[in-house]
Amino acid sequence: MKIHEYQAKELFSRYGIPVPRGLLVRSAEESALAAESFGERAVVKAQIHAGGRGKAGGIRMAHSPEEASLLYGQLLGSRLVTAQTGPEGSLVHKIYVEAPVEPERELYLALLFDRKASRACFLASAEGGTEIEEANGAAARVGIDPALGPTAYALRNLASALRLFGRAQGEFLRMAHNLYRLFRELDASLVEINPLALLADESLMALDAKIVFDDNALFRHPDIARLRDPEQEDPRESEAAKYGLSYVGLDGAIGCLVNGAGLAMATLDAIALRGGRAANFLDIGGGVREEGATEAFRLLLGDPKARAILVNVFGGIVRCDVVASGMVRALEKVKRVPPVVVRLSGNRAEEGKNLLKSARPAEDRALDIRFAQNIDDAARLAVDLAMR
Repeated sequence: MKIHEYQAKELFSRYGIPVPRGLLVRSAEESALAAESFGERAVVKAQIHAGGRGKAGGIRMAHSPEEASLLYGQLLGSRLVTAQTGPEGSLVHKIYVEAPVEPERELYLALLFDRKASRACFLASAEGGTEIEEANGAAARVGIDPALGPTAYALRNLASALRLFGRAQGEFLRMAHNLYRLFRELDASLVEINPLALLADESLMALDAKIVFDDNALFRHPDIARLRDPEQEDPRESEAAKYGLSYVGLDGAIGCLVNGAGLAMATLDAIALRGGRAANFLDIGGGVREEGATEAFRLLLGDPKARAILVNVFGGIVRCDVVASGMVRALEKVKRVPPVVVRLSGNRAEEGKNLLKSARPAEDRALDIRFAQNIDDAARLAVDLAMR
């Protein structure tokens, strides 16, 4: 789960990580008053769940309260297109106004989980800010032993890589320890500061903040779960989550319904090998009920990009006839039904096929449901149908 910058900075403050003064504003007048309280000048920031806001014009300097008011009106309701949002962009519905800070240098610091090493690690670069992508791999990485935590020796080496010495190094060690404490205690999967500002007095300050939380641990943090902003999420993903489904929208033309992440990835690979592209990644999991299967298929039927649908279910704990029954219920409620390719194998597969063969739509329209024996045949057929 992602949160906004202003929310991340509130958590930073709670954990003793310095951030600039800032206010979430809800009107042009509040934006002007915030700038005035900061000494006339202010940074007006669009709040979206994506990086690259500066380059996209979502972070602007106001040199007067009047300009802060004007920028509020320009940014609110606009759609920011960054490298992380895709061409559709992300709608701005929250504005954060912050006191300006003049850094001596801009650095980069992140704490993330290194899956290859099975441990958290710090990633840092002496070149932070908007050009971090062009740093040409000049980043220092330090793994953290889960039993020992971040050692002073490792953090001093990291500080040296950032060219931080004297007071600045001491500040960095304190910040890194606090960052790790936040990461561990709140079950984050990513904490990022870009830029991390080195100020003239050798203190450090987080000028931006990004935190991503592990969804599987949110049950332990109801206060964090309440920070979720549904308006910044794909509504299909939010709807799927209500039924315990995993949905990720993609940019292809074949909707996919599968059970299990491994089977989902294999299905996407099979489609790609046949020259097609998936419209989504939809995993109904291992314990789906009929209601969940109905919702999953309804989501696929409602995607205008899906020119064909591929259902690839291996029945084990999940019964194929339960999935099929859910599909039949969904077919009874929708008007648009693209061609559907079905591969059912395992627990009650024949019963599931018979249910689908006897399906009758709510309106007088033909159903194009085809059956495949294996994943390769299913992918080939789905790609052919999608390209017609």
